[in-house]
Amino acid sequence: MIQDWFGLAVCLAGGVCQIAVGRRLKINPVLNGSAVGVAVALQLTIREYLFPSLLDRLSIALYYWVPSVLQTWFICLTSVWILVRLREHAPPFRESRRRFLRASGAAVCAAPPAVALFGILTRNDFEVKEQSLVIPNLAADLRGLRIVHFSDLHVGPFFSLRQWERVIDAANEFRADLAFVTGDLITTARDPLEECIQRMAGIKATAGIYGCHGNHEEFCGLTGYATRLGERFGIRFLRREAVALRFGEHKMNLVGVDYQPFRTPYLTDVESMVSATDLNVLLSHNPDVFPVAAEMGFDLVLSGHTHGGQVNVEILHQQLDIARFFTPYVKGLYRQGGSSAYVSAGLGTIGIPVRLGARPEVTLHTLCAS
Repeated sequence: MIQDWFGLAVCLAGGVCQIAVGRRLKINPVLNGSAVGVAVALQLTIREYLFPSLLDRLSIALYYWVPSVLQTWFICLTSVWILVRLREHAPPFRESRRRFLRASGAAVCAAPPAVALFGILTRNDFEVKEQSLVIPNLAADLRGLRIVHFSDLHVGPFFSLRQWERVIDAANEFRADLAFVTGDLITTARDPLEECIQRMAGIKATAGIYGCHGNHEEFCGLTGYATRLGERFGIRFLRREAVALRFGEHKMNLVGVDYQPFRTPYLTDVESMVSATDLNVLLSHNPDVFPVAAEMGFDLVLSGHTHGGQVNVEILHQQLDIARFFTPYVKGLYRQGGSSAYVSAGLGTIGIPVRLGARPEVTLHTLCAS
C-alpha cells in the first residue's frame, strides 16, 4: 500500500541521516549501520511475517505502532540533521555568544522530538466547526438545512472506537437534518469496519445518513462489504448513484462516487445524474474532482482525503504539507463560479499518529441563500 512505500522511503532517508550523524559523532559505524538495517528490516517485514504468529492484541500493536515509531524517529532525526547543517553555515558567533550557541544546539536537537510528541498527544483533540455554505438561488425549503460532515475516520489503534463514539456524541448535539461520511472509515482490512459502521448508525440525522467510499475501502477490497454493512445498519453508501431527498416542495439531488484516483479522468458517466431543477450535491472522497464537478453543474461538493495535510507547517505565510503536492484543495472552503467545495480535515491519521497544524474536525454545514 501507499503508506507502506512512504514509510519505507522515510526510513531509508532517515537511515542515511542517522549514518551521517553517527559518523560525525564518531559512533561505531558497525553498530550504527546495524541499527539502521534493523529499523528498515522491521519496516519491510513486520506487516507480512510477524502478524500471523502473534496474539491479536500484541500483533496489532506491532503492525501499527512499531512502524509508526520508526518513521517518527527517522523524521525527527532527519529534521535535526537539516537544522544542524543549516546552523553550520550560519555566520560565525563571537566568543561572547558561545553559551547561546551551545543552548541553541540543544534546542535544535530537542525541538523535532518535542513537536512530534505534541502531535501524537493532541492527534485526537477534535474541533466542532460550523460552516455556512452560500448557494446561489437556493430554494426556500432548503435554506437553513443542517448537514453534519465526517471524513477519514481511520478507526483502529490510532483512532479508537471509543474516540469515534465521542465524536458522534458531540455531533448529535447539532440535531442535524442530514449526516454525510466521505470515506476512509478504516485503514487496513484488520481494522474494525463492522464496529465502526455499527457506531455510525448512532448518528442522529432526521433525513438519514449517507456516504461515499474512500481509497482505503478500495485498497482493502471492502467497498462492497462496507456497503452491505451500511444497508444493515440503515446507512446508504452511494457508489456512482443518485438519490432524491425531498424537503417540503423542493429536492436535493445527492450523488456519491467511489474513490477517484488522482489525475485520472474524473466523474466519468456522472454528468447524466445532474438534475436541471434541484440542488445538486456530490460526495467524493477525493477533492480534486471539484473543477470537473463545478463544470457539470454540481452546486456543492463535500470531500476529505487530505487530512488537512495532517502535518501542516506555516513558513512565511505559506502552508507546507505533503497534500499540496497532489491537490490545491487541502482544507476548508473553496469556490468556483456558483459552486462550492468543502474539504474536511477528517478525524484520523495515516502512517504516523501525528497531527500538526491540521486539527481533526467534525463539521456542521448550514445551507444559506446568496
